[in-house]
Amino acid sequence: MSLLGLAGRAPAARESGFAAYQAGVDRLLASYRAIPPDANIRLAKKTSNLFRARAKNTAPGLDVSGLTQVIAVDPEQRTAEVAGMTTYEDLVAVTLQYGLAPLVVPQLKTITLGGAVTGLGIESTSFRNGLPHESVLEIDVLTGAGEIITATPDGEHADLFRGFPNSYGTLGYSTRLKIELEPVKPYVALRHIRFHDLRELEAEMARIVSDRSYAGEQVDYLDGVVFTADESYLVLGRQTDEPGPVSDYTGMEIFYRSLQHDSDRPKRDRLTISDYLWRWDTDWFWCSRAFGAQNPKIRRWWPQRYRRSSFYWKLIALDHKYHIGDKLEARQGNPPRERVVQDIEVPIERTADFLEWFLRDIPIEPIWLCPLRLRDDNGTGRPWPLYPLEPGRSYVNVGFWSAVATTPGQPEGAANRAIERKVSELDGHKSLYSDSYYGPEEFAELYYGGGTYARLEKDYNPDHRLLDLYSKAVQRK
Repeated sequence: MSLLGLAGRAPAARESGFAAYQAGVDRLLASYRAIPPDANIRLAKKTSNLFRARAKNTAPGLDVSGLTQVIAVDPEQRTAEVAGMTTYEDLVAVTLQYGLAPLVVPQLKTITLGGAVTGLGIESTSFRNGLPHESVLEIDVLTGAGEIITATPDGEHADLFRGFPNSYGTLGYSTRLKIELEPVKPYVALRHIRFHDLRELEAEMARIVSDRSYAGEQVDYLDGVVFTADESYLVLGRQTDEPGPVSDYTGMEIFYRSLQHDSDRPKRDRLTISDYLWRWDTDWFWCSRAFGAQNPKIRRWWPQRYRRSSFYWKLIALDHKYHIGDKLEARQGNPPRERVVQDIEVPIERTADFLEWFLRDIPIEPIWLCPLRLRDDNGTGRPWPLYPLEPGRSYVNVGFWSAVATTPGQPEGAANRAIERKVSELDGHKSLYSDSYYGPEEFAELYYGGGTYARLEKDYNPDHRLLDLYSKAVQRK
C-alpha cells in the first residue's frame, strides 16, 4: 500500500485504534478490581523475556490481553501511539509500512514496548539514539493504587516519567506510550571489521561513536561480537536504498557466523531493513546452539517458524521447570551448572578491562557488544535516576548468556557475584532482567536514585500492592 493510501485511512484507523485501546483498558481495570486487596499485583502474561525465577502467585493477574496493538501512527510527526504490551515485532511491522522505525528496536521480536521502557532495552542504534525510554513522549501508567495517569517530561507526573525506566513494574504498568520514530531506508549495508586485539577494538569503537563514520563511510548501526581475545568484530551498518542482492539468515545460514573472516579488510554484506532489525532473533544471538539448532543435520528439519527466540525461550522455561540440564549433568557425575545470563554496561574506556577479566575468569563466548550514549540530559545532570548512566559519557553494553561449572563450597551464584563486583569496580551498571545477588544497602545505592524510589513508591504504590524492586530483582518474589 502506498503512503498516500495509508494517510487517507489514518483518521479512521486512529479512531478504531483508540476504541480498541479503551476496551483493553476497561478489561485491565476490571481485572485489577478482581484481585484481592491483600494480594500482590502481577501481569497475567504467558510470555516473558526475564531470566530470573519468581515465586508462584495464586492470585489472579492483570488482564493485559487487550493492550497488544499499535493504536495510531502519525507519519508527518513521526510518532506512534502504542499499547504497552505490543511486541516490537508487531510494532515494526506497522511502522515499516510508513518507512519509519522506532529509534531503538531491541533485538528480540517478543520484547514489548512497555517492557523495554520499564526494564531497559538496547540495540545497535543506541550509540546515537540512546535507550528506548528516551524516545518516549508520554506514557499512560496503571499505578499500584489502581489509577491510570499520564506522565510526560514536564507535566504533573514528570517524576514518574523519569523514574519509570528500570522500575520493572514496581511503580506501575504502562498501558499506552507515545514514541518518536525515525525514517529508515529499505536496506542496510554491513561491514564486519576484524580485530586481533581488544584494546584496538575499544579505541576504534570509541572513535566511531564520536565520529559516526568509519573510513569515510557513514555508520547508522553499531554493535560487535567477541569470539576470543584475539578474534573480535565490529559490525557497522549503513542505511541505503540502493537495490541489489541481500543475504538471508532465517534459513540454513547463521548470522553471527557470517561475521567471521581472516582478512584485515572489512567483510561486506547486505540485508533488508526488516531482516537487519531481526538478524539476532532467528538464533537468539547464538543461544540456539544449546538446542542443536545450528547443527546442519538438525537445522534442515527444524521448522522455520520455530527458529525464533520465543520458541527457544519456551525450551528454557521447560528446563527451569523440570531441571533437565541439572539432571543430565548429575548423570555424568557433575554438579549443577550456574546460569550466567546477563547484560552489563561499563564506560567505553573500560571495555577491554572488563573483557580481559571476563574471558579469563568467566570463560563464556561469544560475547555481544553494543555501545550506547544517552541522547541528552535536559540540563538535569543524571536524568534517569533508577539507572544513572552519565550524560555525555559513552558506555558499552556487554551481553553474555550461558552457564558455567560450579565449584563445591562456593556460595550460590559465585560467578554472578564476581561479575557484580567487577562491574561496580569499573563504574558500570548491571541490568536486572536476570539473577542478582546484591545486598539491600548496595542495591539501594545502585538502583534507588538516592531517595527517589522511596518517594515514587509513596506516591504511586502507597499500599504496596506492587512488589518493590529489591523484592523482585534480588529476592525473586
